[in-house]
Amino acid sequence: MTGTTAPRLQRADGALVLGFDGDAAGRSRLADLYQHDPCRALLPRPDPGEPLTAVLVTTSGGLTGGDRLRLQVTAGAGSAALCTPQAAEKIYRAEDAVPAALDLTLTVAAGAALEWLPQETILFDGARLRRQIRIDLAAGDARLLAGDITVFGRIARGERFTGGLLADHWELRRAGRRQWVESQRLEGDIPAQLTHPAGFAGAVAQGLILCAAPEPDAARARLRALIEAEAIAGAGVTLLGDLLLVRLLDADAVRLRRHFALFWAALRPGLGRPAAMPRLWQL
Repeated sequence: MTGTTAPRLQRADGALVLGFDGDAAGRSRLADLYQHDPCRALLPRPDPGEPLTAVLVTTSGGLTGGDRLRLQVTAGAGSAALCTPQAAEKIYRAEDAVPAALDLTLTVAAGAALEWLPQETILFDGARLRRQIRIDLAAGDARLLAGDITVFGRIARGERFTGGLLADHWELRRAGRRQWVESQRLEGDIPAQLTHPAGFAGAVAQGLILCAAPEPDAARARLRALIEAEAIAGAGVTLLGDLLLVRLLDADAVRLRRHFALFWAALRPGLGRPAAMPRLWQL
């Protein structure tokens, strides 16, 4: 009997490079754009008070094992930009042990302000994802607001992320010096890790916000007051030098998104933007 070889599945190998520059009049413009399927960037007319905006699209509809995306966003000196995905990123079940790979690099020059506003990353049961995020900030007045929302399963369908892989690595450097590094790995008995009281304590979603902006002590005080006023459980605010970190865990993914938006809107004025979520990011 002749053996058969499993068919080689087509994999995505996408890339997106976005660069923004500022001019002497304080206007920002697109300076660089490279895109390779399935990555695309749309540049709608910004709403009043909003900066130059790029909406990111993955035309494949999601990622699965073996897919790879490389994203690079640079805010040049004096520029102001907002980048946000069109929709949640779905990570489908992997057919083998090879993970999907997402590599993101954000670079912010002196006098620039970059906002990386996420939608959810939804991990289907059996998904495997390796994600690396590197952030490089210039010394001084480079400003950043960036974050992530990860959902452990298709919650509305009653599915949970019970097997697979999440290997997440974040690194932020200021003027070339490492300021903050964090790695997270979920693998093996994932339900036990998600339910353990010293781990995720039953959360089905997590959120992270990083903010580098003027007056971080005042921003921390505002967010802590917000936590108390809204009685938000599973949220914390930390200050590392001039870097503000917000963490959220919740057993309700919709509620976590709502709380994420409250924190994000409260931090936007630090980048010279309205204290409200952009219209493109709908609740």
